[in-house]
Amino acid sequence: MRRIRTLVVMLFAAMSLLCGCTHHEPQYGSELQLSMPGLRRQVWAVAPAIDLSGENVDPLLQADLVFDQLQQVHGMTVIPVNRVIEVFMSLRIAQVQSPEQAAVVCELLGCDALVVPTVTLYDPYNPPKFGGALQLFEKPIGYARPAASVEMQDPVTQEPATQVAPVLPLTGNFKQVVGMFDAANGSTREDLWLYAEGRNDPQGPMGPKEYVESMDRYCGFAYHQLIRDLLHRVGNR
Repeated sequence: MRRIRTLVVMLFAAMSLLCGCTHHEPQYGSELQLSMPGLRRQVWAVAPAIDLSGENVDPLLQADLVFDQLQQVHGMTVIPVNRVIEVFMSLRIAQVQSPEQAAVVCELLGCDALVVPTVTLYDPYNPPKFGGALQLFEKPIGYARPAASVEMQDPVTQEPATQVAPVLPLTGNFKQVVGMFDAANGSTREDLWLYAEGRNDPQGPMGPKEYVESMDRYCGFAYHQLIRDLLHRVGNR
């Protein structure tokens, strides 16, 4: 009997040790996802960003951040920024200034629309601040590129344009969304933590806080919000 009692005690002790050693790894959450309105898959292209912040922001890096966010949208194929730059160079322009120019770029790229990001505020210090806009130039249905528009011409000198002003037109056949994201605001931080859910390593030393420590990640969050609003406008046309 004493031997049986001893075995039972040893069994309970072993089970206690096993339970104490059980390690439950933190689980990833589910990230917010965006979808293209409608049933038809669309092809969008991303142009180099326009910097109006006065902080010498890298326009190609910002465009790449937009490209990364658009790639995550269901129902959308995205053309990389370098392909857009190649077309800009062939047309001898630095950026589009009208829906007509954008339509030519879309035709040469074989895409449905061109996205042009604009940075208006850029403050990377914690809490970060970012202001920006996205302009969407959609190629008209049935568009055919005029034979004479092989390269863009300066409207004054009629010479090939090599530089253009950094301000996009405020009228025309395009959609625009604008936003300002200040991480010092409680509502912005709530949206940021919700965005970070499922997008950060739950075992990482910083967790979701890396989105206020890394400006690139914070800009990604801001562009995600702008793209969400832009898709809403596309769906309500």
